[in-house]
Amino acid sequence: MSNLLMSGKENVLHIGLVQSNIFWHQAERNRQHLSEILNTLPSATHLVVLPEMFSTGFSMDVHNIAENAHNSPTLQWMQAQAKEKQFAICGSCCIFEPQDQTYRNRLWFVFPDGKYEYYDKRHLFSIAGEHHFYAAGTTQKIVRFRQWRIALNICYDLRFPVWSRLSPNFSYDLLLYVANWPQKRITAWNKLLAARAIENQAYVVGVNRVGTDANEIIYTGNSAAYDYIGEELVQMSAQDSVQTSVANIEIAQNSLQYFRHHFPVTADADNFSLLQ
Repeated sequence: MSNLLMSGKENVLHIGLVQSNIFWHQAERNRQHLSEILNTLPSATHLVVLPEMFSTGFSMDVHNIAENAHNSPTLQWMQAQAKEKQFAICGSCCIFEPQDQTYRNRLWFVFPDGKYEYYDKRHLFSIAGEHHFYAAGTTQKIVRFRQWRIALNICYDLRFPVWSRLSPNFSYDLLLYVANWPQKRITAWNKLLAARAIENQAYVVGVNRVGTDANEIIYTGNSAAYDYIGEELVQMSAQDSVQTSVANIEIAQNSLQYFRHHFPVTADADNFSLLQ
């Protein structure tokens, strides 16, 4: 049993879900817009979650939107926001990696001191040709923040439960998904987020965008959070909306660990090895 559970101390994480409308290929405009939104968040916010490719929209035009991994204006903006407001912030953007000359759909997780870690999207959406432009990530990622273990994922990863399966070698408290998930498949989004929470006995947060992109794809948000038994904590409905909105939630680590301890279903889980 963990020290936290034995002590009875509750470790609460306050999360801001920012469901934004994204201006197509206008990174500076998106960053400025989000700067204004972040100024409205409660001072107690610990973590801010932004959508997938929040600075440009989900695009295959990598030559026009990619930022150098070693000099990314979007990463620098995230670092400035995190330091100024003393929260962690995460979201993905298109990155050019000089080391191997590839483009990556990269999720940055920036800590309040400006340090950062990242996750590269594993499952590329081949239906839209994403695999022709981006290199797939090969490594699962857990970051540790305020004694929370947070697993990072991007959009299409949600459809592949083995990748995010809780195990002794991949153990976390909170599963995060940032997305550009279209309206026409939003039913799957809602159900899969809840399923990931139930099967892994973990909190799950999914942040999606709103609005219509340059390809006439409509996004209605439906950003959501679920607790470790699959109960909905928040559902941000934005049908026909183009307005950026925010939801604030808090999640409790002690409650999660208590439930896992008294209903340890993972003890009966199948063993498997994930081939890279």
